[in-house]
Order: sequence, then C-alpha cells, then structure tokens
Amino acid sequence: MTLQDIERVASEKIRPQLALHGGDIRLLDFEDGVVRFELLGRCAGCPAAALTTEQLIRTALTEKLPEVRDAVLVEHVDEALIAQARAILA
Repeated sequence: MTLQDIERVASEKIRPQLALHGGDIRLLDFEDGVVRFELLGRCAGCPAAALTTEQLIRTALTEKLPEVRDAVLVEHVDEALIAQARAILA
C-alpha cells in the first residue's frame, strides 16, 4: 500500500466532510501501519479535532485500508489562520 492509496480514500471519504467545515487534510507519511496527517483551514486547531480524527479520519482509513492500524493528528496552526488573526489584531 502507498500514500497514493491513502490519498484516494481521503479524497473520497474524508475531504468532502472536512470541506463542509472549511477544512482539509494533508497526509504527511505512512509508516508501520500509522498514517500521520495534519488538518488545514478552519479544522486546524479546532477543539473538535480529536473527535474528527477518531470518528471520521481513523474510521475511514482503517475500514477501507486494512494495512492502516492508526491515524495520528500532527497539530499545527494553519498559516492562513495566523494571517487572519494578524489582520484582526492590526
């Protein structure tokens, strides 16, 4: 299995749901059965990110790709969100 296989599932099952909330996902890597990803847009830093990871992302990937054992969120703040905050504060 490749990151391209994971991208396919993300595009079909995950991205449409995140887009409803102004967000997206960036897949970082896949090693030893674990997919590492970050959330983008309005989903980055969202208080519900852990719930999104558990109920949407991990479930979609493990159900469609048996080689995936887990999905781990790598948290950061999206640059667009930082720019928006700077504009508000200026």
